[in-house]
Order: sequence, then structure tokens, then C-alpha cells
Amino acid sequence: MKINKPNFWNTKYSFLSILLSPLTLLVILFIFLKRTFTKSMRFNIPIICVGNIYIGGTGKTPTSINIAKELTVLGKKPVILRKFYKEHKDEHDLIKQNFNHLILSKNRVEGVIKAQKLNYDTIVLDDGFQDFKIEKDLNILCFNQNQLIGNGFIFPSGPLRENLNSLKNAEIILINGEKNIEFEKKILNINKNLKIFYSSYKPVNIDQFKNKKLLSFAGIGNPNNFFELLLKNNLIVKKKLIYPDHYNFSKKEISNIVEEAKINNYQIITTEKDYLRIKDFKYDEIKYLKVSLDIKDKKKLLEVILKLYDQKN
Repeated sequence: MKINKPNFWNTKYSFLSILLSPLTLLVILFIFLKRTFTKSMRFNIPIICVGNIYIGGTGKTPTSINIAKELTVLGKKPVILRKFYKEHKDEHDLIKQNFNHLILSKNRVEGVIKAQKLNYDTIVLDDGFQDFKIEKDLNILCFNQNQLIGNGFIFPSGPLRENLNSLKNAEIILINGEKNIEFEKKILNINKNLKIFYSSYKPVNIDQFKNKKLLSFAGIGNPNNFFELLLKNNLIVKKKLIYPDHYNFSKKEISNIVEEAKINNYQIITTEKDYLRIKDFKYDEIKYLKVSLDIKDKKKLLEVILKLYDQKN
């Protein structure tokens, strides 16, 4: 979704949230009707859905890649399945750069069928929690500590795709950030069976940016999370440029960024996802921060996932 997230999405009671509430009621009605009248299909292949209820920027794709890699190490043959959106090429490329097995399909059901024909034994569904046509065996919902649920309202009054009651359909919550007892209590009141895990991003190539004045830019779901990661690692960020998620940069825009950096003697830094969108412009001056996702208690998380195979047999 190519939008700059409005500030009122973080404010519990705002005039704009109230003003947009009639549209939000229509969205709620649409979700209800879609869930009620969509017939879900069950498949023999285990389907692990990595989704969210907060619009964008919760780490679904890095989590999907991480889980698929771990399952490969454990001797499974997983594939990441994504619904094809032309404007999401950056995320497609991000997966391809970090994992060898990806199916893109305009219809997720057709993607599942294709995966079975190709003899994969597990599907990691990157996004699709709100796709009710497929019955998932395990739902993992991702949150980021900086946003969590924002103002708690459904789009467009707030940043949520659906309300918190949808957590009743999930088994695992993965929070990127520090432990949050208050939020844990809130979601466990909705579904006491939820298993809660935490993750964090670990910079891989941080040393090449130390002691340099940085011009940073990002066009991702929550760009401030990227800037915060830079500051947390004591990097010197002199300028920040924010663009909408999946932003389609023109060569002229990138050229202007490069020129500004040269004038001010700044090193340019961006996200890997943004870099994949502009790499064909071939500006060597632009570098990206490579990060890895570290899931705490990953062994316990994998134990929950591995139980799926026993249930399927």
C-alpha cells in the first residue's frame, strides 16, 4: 500500500479518526461478509502463514525467510508463497536474494496447488492472514514494538486491517522489539493460548558506516524503525528522507540524493529493500544496511512448527 502513514494513526482520539469512522464501518462490514461467506479450502501440505493486522512494516518477509531457512536446515523442503503484486517487486527480490524457493501467484490457492505439484513439503505463506480461501495450519502474526496497534482503529481511522478479535485465529505472536508485559496481557485476554515470541534486527555490515556522516532514506512500511536502528547502533545520521512503502524512485530523484550527499560529504545509506528497487540505476555511492533477524527462543518456536507435521500425518 503506497501511503505515508498519517500521524493520527498513533493518536487514540483524533478528529480525523472520528471523521473517517463511517468508512471504517464499511471496511468492518466488508471483512465480516468476506470471512462469513468465503469457503476455505484445506490442503494436505502444512501451511504456515506469516501475517499481520497492522498495515505494513511488521517484518513479515524477513520472518518468512528466517523460518523457511530454519526448516531447510531441519531437512524439510519449504517454499515461500506470496500473492503477486507488481508494485511489490522489491519484496520478491528480497526473498530471492536470501532464499532460493519462491512461488508468486495472483491466486494463493493456485500457488498452493503449484507447490504441491513441485513436491514441496511446507508452504510459508508470506502475508495472507486475511485470505480466507486457504485454511492455514499455523498463523504467526507480526508486530513491531514501536507501533504495535497504533490507535487501535481499523483502516482508514487507524492502521489495522481488522480488529484484535482476529487474534483468536492465531497461534503465535512475534514482536520485533523489547518485552512488553502490558501488550502481552492485552492480547492474552483475547486469546489465552497465544504463544508470544520476540525478535530483533542485527546489523551485519554496520562497521562500514561507523564514523561517517550519513544521508539515510527509506520507502518502507515504517521508515522510522530503520532510522531508529541506525541511531541505536551509534551511527551519525545527518539527514533522513522518507518515502511511501514500495515507492517507485525515478532516476532523477536518486541522482538528486547522490548529488546532495556529494556536496555535504555524506555517505548514503538505505534499506536492502529500497536498494533492490534502485540497484539498476548503478550508483556505487549508495549502500544498504544488511540485517539479519534474530528470533529469541527460536528453538521453542520451531518445536511448535514441527508439531504440524505430526498433525498432518
